[in-house]
Formats: sequence, structure tokens, C-alpha cells
Amino acid sequence: MRRAPEVASFDCYGTLVDWEGGLGSFLYAFALRYQKEPPENGNAMRRRWEAIQFEQIQGPYRAYKEILATSLKDWATERGLPYSDEDGDELVRAMHSWQPFHDTRPALNHARAAGLKLAILSNTDRDIIAHSLKHLEVPFDLVVTAEDCGSYKPSPANFDQLLHELNVPAEDVIHVAFGFKYDISPAQAAGIQTAWMNRHREPTLPGAHPDQVWSDLSGLPHLPGAAGSPMNSEAGDTST
Repeated sequence: MRRAPEVASFDCYGTLVDWEGGLGSFLYAFALRYQKEPPENGNAMRRRWEAIQFEQIQGPYRAYKEILATSLKDWATERGLPYSDEDGDELVRAMHSWQPFHDTRPALNHARAAGLKLAILSNTDRDIIAHSLKHLEVPFDLVVTAEDCGSYKPSPANFDQLLHELNVPAEDVIHVAFGFKYDISPAQAAGIQTAWMNRHREPTLPGAHPDQVWSDLSGLPHLPGAAGSPMNSEAGDTST
């Protein structure tokens, strides 16, 4: 049994902001410049690009703008598509405009009004997330980026920095995210409660046991209402 959290921290892109839709649309539009009928849809293109990105963030720290550009270059090269430095700049600009999911802003506002502190832990640069915060239109108590940490999730250092800056015990934080390898697994290793944002109702990975499983953010505003009461530790007994 877990106690009710005082802080909800979030992965931003894919959890609060529609990263999958934005990136999939960008990559498909990129391919359409050179291919009348691209062989893959935007979702498949995004998945491959993300695999390339994940390999790149394992190396020495580089600014996320550089990661975006070099990942796009490798993705394009793999498909025999032309690439220029302007294409990398265009991806950064596109990311500036990606919008929150429809349920994000209402849930965050209700949770904040109920007394839950809000934080973001994101694999991005400060100047990129500034645009996303403008679209979210909700004040956060803390925003920690990869640029602040000098490393990328799933590095434990990022979660250590989040807890250090929050200055609360790990068990008083719930981390909400859609990605297991980037967020859920390392958050659990740090002793942080977790809520898996399963918008697509995918099966839980073998051996994975998030504290909560949500198909949207409707479970978020109810967390402060459980203050002083234990939370059920079994995923599947919570909102879906």
C-alpha cells in the first residue's frame, strides 16, 4: 500500500503534449517531399526515429536540438532521403508548436486547485520546453530538463535531480509518463510512485508493475483527495 502523493511529476512529450502525433506528422510530411506514396505510415516512421534517438542519448551529453537534428539525419539517410541542416532546424521549430492533449489542461488545473504540486522532468532543452509551457497554460512548481541535468532519461541522475530540487521524499512523488524505458522503470528504481499513461490501451510489458495505469489524465485530480489514505499498489485497480 502506498500513501497519497504530494507531488505529481510528468514526462512532457507524449504524456502532456501530443508528441506522437506531432512527430509522426512531421516525418510523414518530410517523406512526402520525395515519395508520392511513402512505404510506412507516420506512426511506424516515428517508432523508428525514436529508436535512433534512444541510441544517441546513451552517448555523451549533447543539447537536445542537436539530438533532434542528428536523429533526423540518420533516419533520412537510412531511407535514402535527402537531408540538410535546415531540416533539423525545421524539426525544432515544429516541436515548438505541438499542442497538449485535450485532457491535459483541465486535469492539471483541477489537480493544482486540489493542492497537488506539479513538476515536469523532460528530455529537452530549456528554450524548447518554454514554448510547450506556453501552450500548457498551467503553472508548474518545478521544471527540470535534460539540459539542467547534463544527461537524459533513463539516467538515474535525472530522477535524483528531480528529487533534490523538490526536496521531498521519493515516496511522496508520483511520476506520470507514457514510456517505460525512459520514465517508469527508472522512476520506480528511485523509489518514486508511478502512473503509466496508457492512452492506446497497450498490454503491460512483462515484469512491469506501475502503481497506477491510466488511459487519460482523469485519475490525476483524485490523487489529492486520497491524502492521508493509502493508495492501492496494484496496477489495474485504478482509473483506466
